[in-house]
Amino acid sequence: MTRSAAFEVAVRARATLGEGPTWDADAGLLYWVDILGSRIHTYDPSSGRRTVRTTDQHVGAVVPWAGGGLVLNLRDGVAVLTPDNTLDWLHHEPVPGRRANDAAVGPDGSLWAGTMRYDEAPGGGTLTRITADGTVEAVLHDVAVSNGTGWSPDGRLVYYVDSPTRRIDVFDHDGGRVTGRRPFAHIDTGFPDGLAVDAEGCVWVALWDGGAVRRYTPGGVLDRELPLPVPRPTSCAFGGPSLRDLYITTARTREPLSGSVLVIGGAGEGLRQPPFGAR
Repeated sequence: MTRSAAFEVAVRARATLGEGPTWDADAGLLYWVDILGSRIHTYDPSSGRRTVRTTDQHVGAVVPWAGGGLVLNLRDGVAVLTPDNTLDWLHHEPVPGRRANDAAVGPDGSLWAGTMRYDEAPGGGTLTRITADGTVEAVLHDVAVSNGTGWSPDGRLVYYVDSPTRRIDVFDHDGGRVTGRRPFAHIDTGFPDGLAVDAEGCVWVALWDGGAVRRYTPGGVLDRELPLPVPRPTSCAFGGPSLRDLYITTARTREPLSGSVLVIGGAGEGLRQPPFGAR
């Protein structure tokens, strides 16, 4: 098993809870958020240019929208931010004490948006599937901390993390429906957080309080562990022109690089992620 990696600092920042890296292949941009800082960040690795946008409420994730603009997983629901800065709700469901968390776009262009309670109470979170026409379907109830979601290269499997379980689970996936939930990998160090699936079908997962990113083979075997200089990596995504660079968001602690975005060049081969509403 490989236990080393050469990382660089892509974005030196002091994000309170950096999360949700998403690569926009068409724009050549990395999107990521600071959930508790209510900020949306962009980073262009070709120029080093960065932008920051502040939202009116905590933002759990941001993804590109096929119609132009962005889709935001916000505290009170999921909204489209149009190119002219108009915010339109796709799904408005404010619940006292609950906020948005991680979200991902499925192979059919639907958004799978997670929530959790601020106090992380068991059963207080959900995973919901939302389509571009406004259809809303509950995927999972009784979640504690809804986190990483990703699909196998053929779209027939979906991987999912409810962090306190200390597992990555896998479902059979067909047309937006999931069945046959079962453990894929048990985490013995820290807690599983955000994840990414590569072109070989391997699952990469950030370990909150584990100070590393791990890769599991499609059979659930741990074959790489990449130690990091921060205790709380939160998620990871492949990006760059050839989708071979692994970007890693982190949460703020006392370590100097915590709250920054790290990158491991040539870590693997990623999958192109569709924008929300893609057909």
